[in-house]
Amino acid sequence: MEMFCFQCQEAAKGTGCTVKGVCGKDDKVANLQDLLVWITKGISIYTTAAREIKMEWEDANQFVFDALFMTITNANFDKNKIEEKIREGIALRNEIRNRFEAEGGKMAENLHESTSWNGQTIEDFYSKSLQIGILSTVNPDVRSLRELIIYGLKGMAAYAEHAFNLGYNNQAVFAFMQRALAATTNNSLSIDDLVALTLETGKYGVEVMALLDKANTANYGNPEISTVNIGVRTNPGILISGHDLKDMEELLDQTEGTGVDVYTHSEMLPAHYYPKFKKYEHLAGNYGNAWWKQTSEFESFNGPVLFTTNCIVPPKTSYKERIYTTGMSGFEGNTHISDRKDGQPKDFSIIIEHAKKCAPPVEIESGSIVGGFAHNQVLQLADQIVDAVKSGAIRKFFVMAGCDGRMKDREYYTQFAESLPKDTVILTAGCAKYRYNKLPLGDINGIPRVLDAGQCNDSYSLAVIALTLKDVFKLNDINQLPIAYNIAWYEQKAVIVLLALLSLGVKNIHLGPTLPAFLSPNVARVLVENFGISGINSVDEDMKILLG
Repeated sequence: MEMFCFQCQEAAKGTGCTVKGVCGKDDKVANLQDLLVWITKGISIYTTAAREIKMEWEDANQFVFDALFMTITNANFDKNKIEEKIREGIALRNEIRNRFEAEGGKMAENLHESTSWNGQTIEDFYSKSLQIGILSTVNPDVRSLRELIIYGLKGMAAYAEHAFNLGYNNQAVFAFMQRALAATTNNSLSIDDLVALTLETGKYGVEVMALLDKANTANYGNPEISTVNIGVRTNPGILISGHDLKDMEELLDQTEGTGVDVYTHSEMLPAHYYPKFKKYEHLAGNYGNAWWKQTSEFESFNGPVLFTTNCIVPPKTSYKERIYTTGMSGFEGNTHISDRKDGQPKDFSIIIEHAKKCAPPVEIESGSIVGGFAHNQVLQLADQIVDAVKSGAIRKFFVMAGCDGRMKDREYYTQFAESLPKDTVILTAGCAKYRYNKLPLGDINGIPRVLDAGQCNDSYSLAVIALTLKDVFKLNDINQLPIAYNIAWYEQKAVIVLLALLSLGVKNIHLGPTLPAFLSPNVARVLVENFGISGINSVDEDMKILLG
């Protein structure tokens, strides 16, 4: 066994990747990511103690969410960047520890080894990373809950970073993330303690998603119903992927008037829904589908592609030189756009000049798709929706949010959407929507049968909609609503969405296409017994259950 990773839905054989990740990362990258998380735990042990004596560390806050984000599936494959982050983490931990001790802070004896290790060479990093990974926690149930918490924190980190880039932060969220990371090193915590911490992770997940929603809408306006072109124009183009709207804004500013169009890809599609982005005439449309189709779709795009976050698939040689990364994303050998300095925007000039030399995109589809049904927009339709429910025109809503993936069994979600009765409506967010957002499913009294709220983090909108409808219908329990949950997952941002829903009291969620490999049988049983979580079956079987 050269590595062990089971954090995503595609874990090899449903148990874990042990030689190379299905995502494409090799054993060195995987083990260095484990080491980065381990060092981040050491930092969190000290910052959590430091808060007890009123010491705050803004640098540590950003380091923690950056480091966790860097280790999300398909975000960063560049071992040099990860090693650089590890070195930064060791230096930061030492600085915090020294000042903490100088201020009279006292720590318990026998601290976790991550609080003292000082690797220097590449060999040090590789040798240590093999010793401190997931399997170093021997008890399978403790391991399962610790990893469930850590993966939730990784999802939180992604949303916290996006909000931070837009000038919004929440100190309580930062403090919790570090306290929870530190707790995953505490061998005295019981299973019940870890279950409670898992639900608390979901609670703070709601808070960080609300924070990002506020950051996005304050900067770009409330999403509104929008028709998005999926064809192409005749200008050369730049394709922007990922989730970071600040990067999107700066790229649009810098490409204005250059003769270069900008197209969104995958999870960047919802940028079209924000009023502020509509002023950019060179925001040409959306190109392609979910992340896993990029190996074919990037070939035909012809122009450069900018990754602002995950999901990167290791690029083919034929288009690798057109791939650029920024933020916490990275791929060894590709050009990385540096972070902002002194309040100045990122410099995308190298991508723009590259684009000018490229042929326009080849059209792979035509027409348009409709989205923009975040909570503010949907609540404007509340009376219309309530009337449709009361009249029986809408029998049920199906939340089909989450992630898409490359495995054939995900065709289930297309078939499920096609099989839904015409008096049902799909509420969606995340790239799972690409399984059905181009199907001719029609509308109900003018309400489209697929309501796309946006990116995976916009699953918050779906929660707000559900809670508002609960109040409108004067119900005591969110689970009394005519809403069923059939959610697809792939990576760790879907984990925090799931934990957030559980913290809000949502039950009977169907989760697929497979249950997470990191759930031990006992932990899975707790989720089934307490929250009614289940996997998926055949479309016909699940239709009977969820329509019941």
